[in-house]
Amino acid sequence: MTLFYSLIRPLLFRLDAERAHDLTAKALRVTSRAPLLPRLIRALYAWEDPILAVDWSGLHFANPVGVAAGFDKCADLVDGLAVLGFGHIEAGTVTPRPQPGNPRPRLFRLPEDAALINRLGFNSPGMVAVARALRARRSRDVIVGVNIGKNRDTPLERAVEDYVATFVALAPLADYVAVNISSPNTPGLRRLHERAALETLLRELTRLNRALPHPRPIALKVSPDETPDQLEAVVRAGCDAGIAAFIATNTTLARDGLHSRLAIETGGLSGRPLTQHTRQVIGAIYRMTHGTPPVIGVGGIVTAEDAYQHIRAGARLIQIYTGMVYAGPAIARDIKQGLARRLRRDGFTSLEEAVGVMVAA
Repeated sequence: MTLFYSLIRPLLFRLDAERAHDLTAKALRVTSRAPLLPRLIRALYAWEDPILAVDWSGLHFANPVGVAAGFDKCADLVDGLAVLGFGHIEAGTVTPRPQPGNPRPRLFRLPEDAALINRLGFNSPGMVAVARALRARRSRDVIVGVNIGKNRDTPLERAVEDYVATFVALAPLADYVAVNISSPNTPGLRRLHERAALETLLRELTRLNRALPHPRPIALKVSPDETPDQLEAVVRAGCDAGIAAFIATNTTLARDGLHSRLAIETGGLSGRPLTQHTRQVIGAIYRMTHGTPPVIGVGGIVTAEDAYQHIRAGARLIQIYTGMVYAGPAIARDIKQGLARRLRRDGFTSLEEAVGVMVAA
């Protein structure tokens, strides 16, 4: 954590969590548009090392550290986040039509647990506004994905229509598309984990993708709350459909071992309590797929050691959200520097050599 963030974090933590996020987002927008300031911030934070480069499905990532969906709902923070040194940014979740999400308060910090609980409920400006933001972004040297979902009031039997509409609108403007079937905050959404429903959805999306002049990699974001048999069914359905990656994992409904009085709040839990369980899910998927398609690991990453162990468990890329709330804007730089040291310490010449070594062993 930088000295600057250690000074302002207590002030931010006095605010409602969503209010603090909104102020942070505004600061990122202002910073990205100010003359010379982005160049200065990039000089401070955008440290890179060739050992960290990752290639996936025709995309080249300067480093594996990305921003998870949920931080940038509107795709209008890409330029601000890019100068902090992230290798990719996943915008969304995006719904076809604008929707406000659940009533506030709906985002809660659990400092005792280094965690967040959110029940945002896919608050989204809609696909038209996100398409406009993606066209307007200036940073073209960072990979941008879009995470898509369904509107709350769309019946589950018509969910495919929502995913198709958003995919058609946004896939040509993004580097990859993530399919969110695993948020706990949209009623019934996780029923799309059921194999028949999932196969129907993925079959239609992959059909549309093949028709694009330049097909995009499709990633499937999975829940951490599935049983081993349910997880295997999801993985098999994804592999059969030819998806390009699994994102493991979304937030959890579990509340084991929490200390905060806010643990009783409903919604999805993210942050430090997920570290070990997410790593287990990453390892389970890696064992099933032997690394093809790869895993993008998200959940409980605060330090370089967290990231390194996710990679050793089978993640080729990683994503952060809650960790940034607690560690501040230098988190990408600090994780990258720590990863590079650990890789060389352990005799690896590239990050990809370390992927899954814990499972393979």
